[in-house]
Amino acid sequence: MKYVQSYKRNMLVGDQSYPAYQLRNLLNYLKVHYGDEVVDNLCSQIGLGASELEHLQLIYVWQADFAMEFLQQYTQDPEIGAKVGSQYLVKDLDFLLTFFNQCKTIGECLQFVLSHPERVGSFTDTLVTNEDGELRIRWLNTGRINRERYSCQFQHSVCGLVKIGCGLAGQTIRFGRISLAEEERDASFLASVTGADVQFGSEFNEWSIEHKYLSLPVTYDFDQNLINTVSNQQPSYIEHLLDQLRSSFPDCPNMEQMAEIQNMSSRTLRRKISQAGSSYQKLVDQVRSQAAIGLILSEEHKVEDIAEVMGFGDVSHFRQSFKHWLGHPPGHFLRLNEKAK
Repeated sequence: MKYVQSYKRNMLVGDQSYPAYQLRNLLNYLKVHYGDEVVDNLCSQIGLGASELEHLQLIYVWQADFAMEFLQQYTQDPEIGAKVGSQYLVKDLDFLLTFFNQCKTIGECLQFVLSHPERVGSFTDTLVTNEDGELRIRWLNTGRINRERYSCQFQHSVCGLVKIGCGLAGQTIRFGRISLAEEERDASFLASVTGADVQFGSEFNEWSIEHKYLSLPVTYDFDQNLINTVSNQQPSYIEHLLDQLRSSFPDCPNMEQMAEIQNMSSRTLRRKISQAGSSYQKLVDQVRSQAAIGLILSEEHKVEDIAEVMGFGDVSHFRQSFKHWLGHPPGHFLRLNEKAK
């Protein structure tokens, strides 16, 4: 049995860059189904007009995240993420067309998506598993996002991926299984778009696809006038702070110490992070959870040692937190790795 697993630290937050075409797609859906007044309401809250958005390649992650939460709360439709994601067309991918034009297969396109969160946008970390002719992508809720909001983001991504994949390959692509960390409900739309067997009550959100679909060639006829567009990534203060925290791990400075490092008052630091849609504690928690996942999956340390490094008072608390992030306790992944040897 061939078993390969990799962890992708993809979650973007705050003022990091996010593709503007995704927000345009969401606003277009709201306009068609709920009217201009709802669109104007959302735009006023994120400080970005619909007409202004038409000329942008990138927005902030917090704006996209806010829009997804607005969508989920306003519609109260558990499948709204899937419905918006299913509206994507290849021609609307803006600067991503330049990169997909260089891919030969659907698998190469997916690899680009998984490896370049800064270009495609990502609300989540992922655990990628290859086993027996199947690829599985598990979303890791290291940001401890509300279950319904997280599911909305997940379904949006899943349906967007399958629709873009079908467009790039010029034929139908079907997912194998979709696991949702929700109580059972109607998921007929999600199942119809993806062709997947949708399962509920899981401890994580995950989707799978057979390798045969990943080997499909890219046949899309790219408009040569659109494929040489380059995105202009803007400097991110949140990213700078995350880099600083990672470099100091496991002894992450508290906010007062970080403010001193940044040559500002703690009040100013708190305000700057808040304006970017996050908090200092959230950033610290993100760095700690991502580090813990990486340490467990590396197999280089015992669970007890990692718990101590992470500052947990007891191992059971660490195991509980780890299970929340990955859907399984640490020992599950250690056993899988042993079995694969």
